[in-house]
Amino acid sequence: MKKTSTDVLPAEGGLGNEPLLAVDDLHVEFRTRQGAVRAVNGVSYTVNPGETLAVLGESGSGKSVTAQAIMGILDMPPAVIPKGEIRFKGTDLLKLSDDARTQVRGQRIAMVFQDALSALNPVFTVGWQISEMFRVHRGMSKRDGMNKAIELMDKVRIPAARQRVNDYPHQFSGGMRQRIMIAMSIALDPEVLIADEPTTALDVTVQAQIMELLAELQRESQMGMILITHDLGVVADVADKISVMYAGRIVENAPVHDIYRSPGHPYTKGLLESIPRVDLKGQDLYAIKGLPPNLLDLPSGCAFNPRCPYRQDNCVTAAPQLYEISGTRGSACHYWREVLDGERQ
Repeated sequence: MKKTSTDVLPAEGGLGNEPLLAVDDLHVEFRTRQGAVRAVNGVSYTVNPGETLAVLGESGSGKSVTAQAIMGILDMPPAVIPKGEIRFKGTDLLKLSDDARTQVRGQRIAMVFQDALSALNPVFTVGWQISEMFRVHRGMSKRDGMNKAIELMDKVRIPAARQRVNDYPHQFSGGMRQRIMIAMSIALDPEVLIADEPTTALDVTVQAQIMELLAELQRESQMGMILITHDLGVVADVADKISVMYAGRIVENAPVHDIYRSPGHPYTKGLLESIPRVDLKGQDLYAIKGLPPNLLDLPSGCAFNPRCPYRQDNCVTAAPQLYEISGTRGSACHYWREVLDGERQ
């Protein structure tokens, strides 16, 4: 059969001048009886080989929907992508045929889902589920696939992997189940790994172990990684840059240390001030006032203005563009200079 342009897969090997992954002006809507829910509203970011991008924001900000659009796992309908591009090594994934997209998903771009217990099938052993990746995509025999599963379980530091390969998901702790999910996601050596809240519901010690494991796997393979989280404390030591999302938009992006040193958006500043600190023990914990907006009926102007301590009249009438603070960072706030100056006093 003659190939069409929609069947041309992203090239193997070099990238030229293209980033590994580039999301450009992506819009995602969910068409409901009440109207269009604008879940993603013009998101743009890039990821390069060996680089970690952390995408932060409260629940409902559009972080996971953006990731699902990249993976091509949105239910369409009700989801619709009216605008935007998702380029992997220069190829727009949104223009690929379903068969070509399937060859990218899992093999070249993989995802670690946030709830390992519900993501794993309770009626199959973990070894069977990991080895399925090799049987389906690489045509391996059941025996060879199981040996690869043991190898991967060793790689993600599951003790006694050979003895536990035939255990079921419920026989593992939360942290071990998350390691199994990571083993499945890296089985086919993806070039991009999306980790969606990989430390949710895990205690602090296990969180640190999971993040250390992801960083080690990334160093070995130089894969690009998108880390989705609402917890600024998780990403400080692992991310290279941060994109902060609110109401479907990126409101600030910056190198990780710039964000922590001097946030340039009131929402980012509020998130940082909400982190518990040992030196403020006994004091009331700061919380951003109000609730995230209804995506069916976004406020006029800046979506954050009902909760913003920097709000002025033009915040209600005009939506701010993503102003360039420097060559490596931007802020969607009319008063980003005041936010920076206030942080530096």
